[in-house]
Amino acid sequence: MMKVLAINGSPRMEKGNTHLVLGPFLQGMTEAGADVELVYASRLDVEPCTGEFHCWYEKPGECYIQDDMQDLYPQLRAAETLVLATPVYIPLPGEMQNLINRLIPLIEPLLEIREGRTRARFHKNVEMNKIVLVSTSGWWEMGNFDTVVRIAEEIAEDCSVEFAGAVLRPHAFLMEEGGELTEEGEEVQAAARKAGYELATQGRMKPRTLEDVGRPLVSQEDLRQRYNQALG
Repeated sequence: MMKVLAINGSPRMEKGNTHLVLGPFLQGMTEAGADVELVYASRLDVEPCTGEFHCWYEKPGECYIQDDMQDLYPQLRAAETLVLATPVYIPLPGEMQNLINRLIPLIEPLLEIREGRTRARFHKNVEMNKIVLVSTSGWWEMGNFDTVVRIAEEIAEDCSVEFAGAVLRPHAFLMEEGGELTEEGEEVQAAARKAGYELATQGRMKPRTLEDVGRPLVSQEDLRQRYNQALG
């Protein structure tokens, strides 16, 4: 049974657009038999990393900051798959960035060079072998996700684990109208659930499934006009 830890970095938590996609994605994984645990970054007291590398040089693997990360570290070490879920800010919500920076104690303080880049590996007591991104944005184009995707890819590469793909939903707010899912929103959720099922059963998500999650719901010009009319 795959053990999954999902971290929802949206400040709006269950009310956010990220939850509209993450919820069915995790449901699909659960239906496939995965053991799924979900935490919200905004519900955790996580201080910023101080950059002293106490967790590398003084007591490898141990963070000296006493906050909610101390309870999260055992869950992170036990999870085989880490799902990072976040809306696109500039580039990440603050709570999510703090949490990501505090992953350093999971990494061995032994550096190596691979293809010209400095890399490392997780400590041997960390079971994680996959990192997945689930992200939503308000803008129309998929290119708006480029920075967030690269962050997730770099985390995986730095720790020598697989980046298992990105579930991306642009202009996610159009999945709802008047607080209710639209027919297209239901279709997006069905595709997200399918992506989670595929990941849990096959170890990967089909490109067509990810395309269905991220397909345009309106034209780029229509979305631009909606934004501009709201501001006008």
